[in-house]
Amino acid sequence: MNSSAIHNGSKERITVELTPNEALALTGVAFSANKDVKASAQRKIRAAYEKTFDFMAEER
Repeated sequence: MNSSAIHNGSKERITVELTPNEALALTGVAFSANKDVKASAQRKIRAAYEKTFDFMAEER
C-alpha cells in the first residue's frame, strides 16, 4: 500500500508494506478473530511517517 502526503508544499511518498489482512482492516473490514490486525497496520504507517518527516523542524 502506498500513501501520498503533502508536506511543506511538496508531494512526497511513503511506502509501507502491509499484509493483505492489514490492508483490508484499514478499509473497515472487521477481523473478529484477531483484533490486532488494524492496530498493527496503523503502527506501521505511523512509524513510516515519523521516519520520513522531521517533526522537530516544524516546531521551530
